[in-house]
Amino acid sequence: MSGVCDTIKSMIPSFLVRWLACSLGLWIAAGLLSSHISYGGRLSAVILAGFILAVLNMVIKPVFVLLSLPVVVLTLGLFIIIINGLMVYLVSKVYAPLQITSFWAAVFAGMVVGLVNYVVTAVR
Repeated sequence: MSGVCDTIKSMIPSFLVRWLACSLGLWIAAGLLSSHISYGGRLSAVILAGFILAVLNMVIKPVFVLLSLPVVVLTLGLFIIIINGLMVYLVSKVYAPLQITSFWAAVFAGMVVGLVNYVVTAVR
């Protein structure tokens, strides 16, 4: 039983960093694409959307990657950008305060979130 608790304890800091990176990435993307992405000007909306995105990336994204593995391999991994955009688009559909006008704006936001995640995990 202590092995499971230790595993969960080690996952919490990693999830918190991922949550922070997702929230920061969404905030930056909303600033860059203010005409296509809005969050009502509330910081709490970005933080909650970042939480939902982090959970989706942890639970649903691996399933999407596995199901689309032939396309990912065929495009040499570039299809992951579309999957990241799809995750951001799903967050906007699940969480109403985050509004994204088009799928391509979500793809751009997914690229920004992915870049922020990369930088944060590289520094960490």
